[in-house]
Amino acid sequence: MSTVLEEQLGYFFFDKRILTRALTRKAYALEQRQKNEHCDDQEIYRTLGDAVLKTVLTELLIRAGSDTRQDITTRKIELEREENLARISQAIGIGYVLKLGIGEKQQRAYDQPYVLAESLEAVIGGIYFDGGFSAARKTIRRLFKDVFPIE
Repeated sequence: MSTVLEEQLGYFFFDKRILTRALTRKAYALEQRQKNEHCDDQEIYRTLGDAVLKTVLTELLIRAGSDTRQDITTRKIELEREENLARISQAIGIGYVLKLGIGEKQQRAYDQPYVLAESLEAVIGGIYFDGGFSAARKTIRRLFKDVFPIE
Protein backbone atom coordinates (compact mmCIF):
# COMPACT_ATOMS: atom_id res chain seq x y z
CA MET A 1 0.00 0.00 0.00
CA SER A 2 2.89 2.37 0.75
CA THR A 3 4.22 1.65 -2.74
CA VAL A 4 1.17 3.42 -4.18
CA LEU A 5 1.96 6.45 -2.03
CA GLU A 6 5.59 6.35 -3.14
CA GLU A 7 4.42 6.29 -6.77
CA GLN A 8 2.21 9.33 -6.11
CA LEU A 9 5.11 11.13 -4.44
CA GLY A 10 7.52 10.17 -7.20
CA TYR A 11 9.95 9.19 -4.48
CA PHE A 12 10.79 5.66 -3.33
CA PHE A 13 12.27 5.34 0.14
CA PHE A 14 15.60 3.58 0.55
CA ASP A 15 14.69 2.87 4.18
CA LYS A 16 11.00 1.92 4.37
CA ARG A 17 11.12 2.30 8.17
CA ILE A 18 11.40 6.05 7.67
CA LEU A 19 8.20 6.10 5.62
CA THR A 20 6.46 3.91 8.19
CA ARG A 21 7.45 6.29 10.97
CA ALA A 22 6.35 9.32 8.93
CA LEU A 23 2.91 7.73 8.61
CA THR A 24 2.59 6.73 12.28
CA ARG A 25 0.49 9.04 14.43
CA LYS A 26 1.39 9.61 18.06
CA ALA A 27 -1.79 7.94 19.37
CA TYR A 28 -0.99 4.73 17.47
CA ALA A 29 2.60 4.72 18.73
CA LEU A 30 1.44 5.21 22.33
CA GLU A 31 -0.99 2.30 22.01
CA GLN A 32 1.82 0.08 20.71
CA ARG A 33 4.11 1.11 23.56
CA GLN A 34 1.38 0.19 26.04
CA LYS A 35 1.63 -3.32 24.58
CA ASN A 36 5.41 -3.17 25.21
CA GLU A 37 6.12 -2.88 21.48
CA HIS A 38 8.67 -0.37 20.21
CA CYS A 39 6.99 2.21 17.97
CA ASP A 40 8.18 5.67 16.90
CA ASP A 41 5.76 8.37 15.77
CA GLN A 42 5.90 11.02 13.07
CA GLU A 43 6.48 14.08 15.26
CA ILE A 44 10.20 14.63 14.62
CA TYR A 45 9.69 14.21 10.87
CA ARG A 46 6.82 16.73 10.99
CA THR A 47 9.17 19.26 12.55
CA LEU A 48 11.83 18.59 9.93
CA GLY A 49 9.31 18.54 7.08
CA ASP A 50 7.84 21.88 8.12
CA ALA A 51 11.30 23.48 8.00
CA VAL A 52 12.20 21.90 4.65
CA LEU A 53 8.83 22.89 3.17
CA LYS A 54 9.29 26.51 4.26
CA THR A 55 12.81 26.61 2.80
CA VAL A 56 11.84 25.11 -0.56
CA LEU A 57 8.68 27.20 -0.94
CA THR A 58 10.69 30.35 -0.18
CA GLU A 59 13.25 29.42 -2.83
CA LEU A 60 10.56 28.59 -5.41
CA LEU A 61 8.73 31.85 -4.74
CA ILE A 62 11.93 33.84 -5.29
CA ARG A 63 12.62 31.92 -8.50
CA ALA A 64 9.02 32.58 -9.59
CA GLY A 65 9.54 36.34 -9.24
CA SER A 66 8.61 37.26 -5.68
CA ASP A 67 11.02 40.04 -4.83
CA THR A 68 9.97 41.38 -1.45
CA ARG A 69 9.89 39.77 1.94
CA GLN A 70 6.24 40.75 2.31
CA ASP A 71 5.26 39.09 -0.97
CA ILE A 72 7.18 35.90 -0.14
CA THR A 73 5.70 35.76 3.36
CA THR A 74 2.13 36.34 2.15
CA ARG A 75 2.33 33.79 -0.65
CA LYS A 76 4.13 31.20 1.49
CA ILE A 77 1.48 31.47 4.22
CA GLU A 78 -1.18 30.81 1.59
CA LEU A 79 0.68 27.79 0.19
CA GLU A 80 1.27 26.34 3.67
CA ARG A 81 -2.32 26.70 4.81
CA GLU A 82 -3.66 23.56 6.45
CA GLU A 83 -6.42 23.25 3.85
CA ASN A 84 -3.92 23.41 0.98
CA LEU A 85 -1.57 20.84 2.52
CA ALA A 86 -4.56 18.61 3.34
CA ARG A 87 -5.79 18.83 -0.27
CA ILE A 88 -2.36 17.75 -1.56
CA SER A 89 -2.19 14.99 1.05
CA GLN A 90 -5.63 13.74 0.06
CA ALA A 91 -4.75 13.79 -3.64
CA ILE A 92 -1.78 11.48 -3.09
CA GLY A 93 -3.64 9.18 -0.69
CA ILE A 94 -1.82 9.70 2.60
CA GLY A 95 -5.02 9.23 4.60
CA TYR A 96 -5.34 5.64 3.37
CA VAL A 97 -1.98 4.54 4.74
CA LEU A 98 -1.79 6.36 8.08
CA LYS A 99 -1.31 4.35 11.26
CA LEU A 100 -3.95 5.81 13.54
CA GLY A 101 -4.87 5.20 17.15
CA ILE A 102 -8.21 3.56 17.95
CA GLY A 103 -9.82 6.87 18.87
CA GLU A 104 -8.46 8.55 15.75
CA LYS A 105 -9.94 5.80 13.59
CA GLN A 106 -13.32 6.25 15.27
CA GLN A 107 -13.12 10.00 14.65
CA ARG A 108 -12.14 9.40 11.02
CA ALA A 109 -8.88 11.29 11.53
CA TYR A 110 -7.71 10.13 8.09
CA ASP A 111 -10.16 12.75 6.71
CA GLN A 112 -9.23 15.56 9.12
CA PRO A 113 -7.38 18.45 7.43
CA TYR A 114 -4.94 18.95 10.33
CA VAL A 115 -4.02 15.24 10.38
CA LEU A 116 -3.50 15.19 6.61
CA ALA A 117 -1.45 18.41 6.67
CA GLU A 118 0.74 17.22 9.55
CA SER A 119 1.26 13.87 7.88
CA LEU A 120 2.30 15.49 4.60
CA GLU A 121 4.90 17.50 6.51
CA ALA A 122 6.09 14.28 8.18
CA VAL A 123 6.43 12.52 4.82
CA ILE A 124 8.41 15.49 3.45
CA GLY A 125 10.64 15.32 6.52
CA GLY A 126 11.03 11.59 5.97
CA ILE A 127 12.04 12.14 2.35
CA TYR A 128 14.64 14.68 3.45
CA PHE A 129 15.97 12.29 6.10
CA ASP A 130 16.03 9.35 3.66
CA GLY A 131 17.23 11.00 0.46
CA GLY A 132 18.50 14.47 1.30
CA PHE A 133 17.55 18.00 0.39
CA SER A 134 17.54 17.46 -3.37
CA ALA A 135 15.05 14.59 -3.13
CA ALA A 136 12.79 16.61 -0.81
CA ARG A 137 13.00 19.67 -3.07
CA LYS A 138 12.12 17.62 -6.16
CA THR A 139 9.14 16.05 -4.38
CA ILE A 140 7.86 19.42 -3.11
CA ARG A 141 8.13 20.86 -6.63
CA ARG A 142 6.08 17.92 -7.90
CA LEU A 143 3.47 18.32 -5.15
CA PHE A 144 3.15 22.05 -5.88
CA LYS A 145 3.33 21.70 -9.67
CA ASP A 146 0.08 23.66 -10.08
CA VAL A 147 1.76 26.69 -8.49
CA PHE A 148 5.30 26.18 -9.79
CA PRO A 149 5.19 24.52 -13.22
CA ILE A 150 8.16 22.24 -13.71
CA GLU A 151 10.22 23.27 -16.70
